Amino acid sequence: MRILMIGDVVGKLGRQTLTRLLPAIREEQNLDFVVANGENAAGGFGLSARTANDIFAAGVDVITSGNHIWDQNDIYTYLTTDAPVLRPLNYSAQLPGRGWIVVRDRANAPIGVLNLQGVVLMPQHLDNPFEAADRVLGSREAIKPLAMPIVVDFHAETTAEKGAMAWYLAGRVSAVVGTHTHVATADPRIIKGTAFVTDLGMTGPRDSVIGSDPETAIRHLLLQTPGQRNVVVSGVAMLNAVVIETDPQTHLAVSITRLDRFIELPTCVWYNRSRATPKSSVRRSTSHYGTFLPRPRPHPD
Repeated sequence: MRILMIGDVVGKLGRQTLTRLLPAIREEQNLDFVVANGENAAGGFGLSARTANDIFAAGVDVITSGNHIWDQNDIYTYLTTDAPVLRPLNYSAQLPGRGWIVVRDRANAPIGVLNLQGVVLMPQHLDNPFEAADRVLGSREAIKPLAMPIVVDFHAETTAEKGAMAWYLAGRVSAVVGTHTHVATADPRIIKGTAFVTDLGMTGPRDSVIGSDPETAIRHLLLQTPGQRNVVVSGVAMLNAVVIETDPQTHLAVSITRLDRFIELPTCVWYNRSRATPKSSVRRSTSHYGTFLPRPRPHPD
């Protein structure tokens, strides 16, 4: 099976990049399945039903997420539907949604997708992601042959925690890919049959600070004061991803290759409920207490 795993989709520019590039990539790479992390797709903060539908329409089969999954109000209801959208498994079981899913590719072959979130230097206090993985995959001491390809999106801050997870799951899953930092790493490799890359990167504005307007990011870090996070919505965009190929018998990885594409997109037009309004090249969102936490917006770009 040939699987494309795409880094965090950031805002409208990221969604437009998927729409423009993914159909051709699916054909060119002869892909069977596509996974994308969508936790920043709604104006840079969270995922909404509308932005999830944009991602699916572009050709993505499963959407994974991370710590920003809860930022939009309507996601709580959306996660109770049959839509193949995951939130990290190691959040509380009292929250809606799921972190593990088995679906079928376009040839009707099964594939499992697992979504976990790290705990090192992350603001949330979640269950141990290693133990959460064991609840799905079984004990590390009793490795079983894979019945199907299984890929893991590990949404975590530190390279060490991501690397440790790859070694912990080595031989038990087809792939472990890191997300969250929005910075693509140049270390794709195979560990005991498990494809691994520390971070996929992001799908969104190239000329930015992990998706944000550089000047506002500089001001926030220079002055150490609360401010605004301005998400870049035009200019050169990039799509960061990896292509993973699995063995049809063992379902372990036989190759992992970086796929990075660039495209220049014009200034977006944003839509509110009543009329279309052209805006500048950044979208403004208030942050709280010097962090980049958003106020939920019902219809963000």
